[in-house]
Amino acid sequence: MSAQEAPGLPVVVTEPERGGFDRRMLEALVCPFTHSVLCYDATKQELVSKAAGLAFPIRGGIPILIADEARRLK
Repeated sequence: MSAQEAPGLPVVVTEPERGGFDRRMLEALVCPFTHSVLCYDATKQELVSKAAGLAFPIRGGIPILIADEARRLK
């Protein structure tokens, strides 16, 4: 039985890979300009706002949602 199933034991939450982006954050994050949903691009380590036409970098697992750091989509 895992700790998650055993009553009275602490719940173990698995951490994302060291320095990796925790996809559960997508539930809480939105584009800072359009307030629309963001898509995670694991290959480029970016959060993409299709509505704004911007891609925000992820560094050390932390999304950088600042206009000056964003890349314009083609």
